[in-house]
Amino acid sequence: MPGAAAAAYDMAAMAERESDLLIAGGGPAGMVAGLLFARAGVATLVLEKHKDFLRDFRGDTVHPSTLRLFHELGLLDAFLERPHDKVRTLSAFVGGRRIVPVDLSRFDPRWNFVAMMPQWEFLDFVRDAAAAYPAFRLEMETEATGLVEEAGRIAGVRTRSGERRARLTIAADGRDSRLRAAAGLPLKTIGAPIDVFWFRLPKAPTAENRTTGFFTGGRIMVVIDRGDYWQCAYVFAKGDAAKVRARGLEAFRAEVARVAPVTADGVDALRDWDEVRLLSVALDRLERWHRPGFLAIGDAAHAMSPVGGVGINVAIQDAVAAANVLAGPMARGEDPDPLLPKVQARRATAVRLTQAFQSAAQKRIIRPLLERGDGELPLPLPLELHDRFPLLRTIPAAFIGFGWRPEHVRSPEAQG
Repeated sequence: MPGAAAAAYDMAAMAERESDLLIAGGGPAGMVAGLLFARAGVATLVLEKHKDFLRDFRGDTVHPSTLRLFHELGLLDAFLERPHDKVRTLSAFVGGRRIVPVDLSRFDPRWNFVAMMPQWEFLDFVRDAAAAYPAFRLEMETEATGLVEEAGRIAGVRTRSGERRARLTIAADGRDSRLRAAAGLPLKTIGAPIDVFWFRLPKAPTAENRTTGFFTGGRIMVVIDRGDYWQCAYVFAKGDAAKVRARGLEAFRAEVARVAPVTADGVDALRDWDEVRLLSVALDRLERWHRPGFLAIGDAAHAMSPVGGVGINVAIQDAVAAANVLAGPMARGEDPDPLLPKVQARRATAVRLTQAFQSAAQKRIIRPLLERGDGELPLPLPLELHDRFPLLRTIPAAFIGFGWRPEHVRSPEAQG
């Protein structure tokens, strides 16, 4: 917890002057970065455009890499007091056959599972942990709408209530980042052949979390078990939303029940297309993440596909890397600009490899499956082998659980 030096911050004075660090976006990457920089004694301001964290998010998975980071911060036990389910194996139904291609149970028992936790619980926890450090401030209902630039350097952001200035601005405002666009950084679009309908259906609570995926000829669905309801992701070819809607809501309900039989008892609760949100899937990355006074991390730097469900945890790894490189020098009053390329250099390979895997899966597995007509769906050989030889399940488990070059907390904690 904070030492005497961190406690010496005068919060009233902080509110009146510019911050050392401004983070735009209170998602997982922004909040974890806020915690780590404030922990190091860097005067940190996080801006979040919503009034609270109680919203539907795309994913609720906290992977082993993130659990291990909380352990390194001494926060894991407190984190796991929040409502969650532990999922050690990931299953899927392929052509009606249940397989278990991923097994995390061989890893360290302290984090050999995916914690299925509502993202608002995750964000509330990180906010509370960060608030223990006087260097941390969070402003809700404050959206960064543009950048403040002076002499070729980013000096802060514009909001509807005025400017917020900082020595360094971190854009963590998601895949539709306004700040990324305003910074004019070069973007490489890789593309994704899918979109998703996102909706919820009621279910009876069960003792075990039953999150799973369903793969049939021409159809894919993922259902996330949130206790008394399913959070459903209905996957279809990009641009086909109008075609799916044109078949009518009754046909859509019947299709959902056929593809994912566990939802059959709840599909009648879906009464209007307004309850079905279209999520446009993107896969892209900035070729340069930074410019003087500015750094992009998480989805603002690289939008990930939902393949593997790793996007949140990759974004958190970015936040840790940024703090490892920058927090100590900034706490000592050093100029962060010369260090910004080191953050991208640290994370770029992991991002490229993850996106290459996702792109290959989209092109070679998902798109052919969606283009396939109804009928028997044979089990692909790699999945057959993973199902037959349990030891192979640790390979995708390592990718999903930790990714390439996972980060460890190296940033300092301010001491008295």
